[in-house]
Amino acid sequence: MTIWTDLAGTDFEVSHAPVGGTPTRVLRAGTEGEHVVLLHGTSGHLEAFVRNIPALSAKFRLHALDMLGHGYTDNPGGDLRIPRYVDHVLAYLDSRGIERASFIGESLGGWVAGRLAADHPERVGRLVLVAPGGTVANPEVMDRIRTSTRTAVRTDDRALTRRRLELLMHDPANVSEELVDVRHAIYHRPQFVAGIDELLCLQQMDNRTEDLLSPEQMARIAAPTLIVWGAQNPFGDVPEAHRMQQSIPGAELEILPECGHWPQHEHSARFDELATAFLA
Repeated sequence: MTIWTDLAGTDFEVSHAPVGGTPTRVLRAGTEGEHVVLLHGTSGHLEAFVRNIPALSAKFRLHALDMLGHGYTDNPGGDLRIPRYVDHVLAYLDSRGIERASFIGESLGGWVAGRLAADHPERVGRLVLVAPGGTVANPEVMDRIRTSTRTAVRTDDRALTRRRLELLMHDPANVSEELVDVRHAIYHRPQFVAGIDELLCLQQMDNRTEDLLSPEQMARIAAPTLIVWGAQNPFGDVPEAHRMQQSIPGAELEILPECGHWPQHEHSARFDELATAFLA
């Protein structure tokens, strides 16, 4: 499958919307139902959700963003910390006149969505947190993310980009040639290369510990929450998911077998069923 065939038959538009003075790439699809914002992971981009957009846009109005400094959305300057991501997402909602939305956040996107829900409960309907990051600071995992990403960005070798994507999957076959092409092109944009250390700043211990989603913050999340986790998630063991479930009042947890860090991609049909039922 390719990105184009994944989206074939689905009405969507991709544009650059001015958000707080920063042109922000967004894919919008769906004309009915609740607004649902899709947020990707570290060094990712909106294509992380292409397998989900056809099914979800049949029920919801989707907004898949390239977050600040990611994809084709530039960083105006400075380290990309969680409060900045939250402010950027809120500015996007305001730019569209959306008072309240639900969120599907994967990895870093789940961290951002969780923090937004804790600090701005009036803006959040429901949360689907997909292998969310931000509750622990594991030096080994942080070094793996930082080293693999920086190497793939600073070396124009397509194989390194493929290796970075394969880190996310239980089955490397889920990394298509087209997905590698898309990410390789993004990784080698001059703006992206210049800002890679600012993008990776949360893989530094002092920044990360200060921005962690604390048990106290998670206890403040009032939005109904579903956590989706891969049994073979290379960036977080299953007990981490259980601790998060226990910290968020009333949270549900679904662990998918034979699945890595991208449940929404590796098990897209099952994920779409879970997310549609929960968000509805």
